[in-house]
Amino acid sequence: MSSSRSITALDPARSVVEQLRERMAAMEHKPAGQPVPTLPGLAGLVPLHGGGTYAVDSAALGLALAAGASRAGEWVGFAGWSDFGAEAAAELGIELSRTVLVPDPGEHWLEVTAALVDVLRVVVLRPPASVSERAAGVIDSRLRTRSAVLVVHGDWPRAEARLSIEESLWTGPASGTGQLAERRARVVVRRGARPPQRADLAWPGARRVEATTEREVREIRRPADERAG
Repeated sequence: MSSSRSITALDPARSVVEQLRERMAAMEHKPAGQPVPTLPGLAGLVPLHGGGTYAVDSAALGLALAAGASRAGEWVGFAGWSDFGAEAAAELGIELSRTVLVPDPGEHWLEVTAALVDVLRVVVLRPPASVSERAAGVIDSRLRTRSAVLVVHGDWPRAEARLSIEESLWTGPASGTGQLAERRARVVVRRGARPPQRADLAWPGARRVEATTEREVREIRRPADERAG
């Protein structure tokens, strides 16, 4: 994880809004395509670049993609996350004091997202409905101007990369009661017509792990799956 620019802490004696506006003005002069800090486990799999949009299919991946920038001192935001897990975010290294949360932007989600992109380095969005090409175009243009990154939990036209979890397993007690210790997930990254890339990550930390043929794990199935079986 690395940052190409120096991060200055906010001055507690000054208005937060005023200081974010100053950063917004500075971001206007940053060229799109600059690398954005990423967690070590994701750096080789899906490096983030300013001006890009990345789609994910799980909250865990959305948090992980924002965590690297937050650890490096950047401000990040979450929109449409009424069930935002502050504890899970902090566990990944997201600094909550530099995090903006808009739990339910409702029908104004496009305007809210555009406003967040103006002042934050990484914005993680859960759209309330399907996104049109026109709406995506408005945000894509804003991202390039601000050199910000958008992570979308769901579908997004022309996403630079799409990350999804193919398999999710947990370590824990084989029987009886106990505490789950670790989650392992096989993550696949798709970029246009390129062959998919796969890697195994482990939580806490979204760290890279080697795939093994024998794992002492037990899959946690959904209640619906159990009823069907």
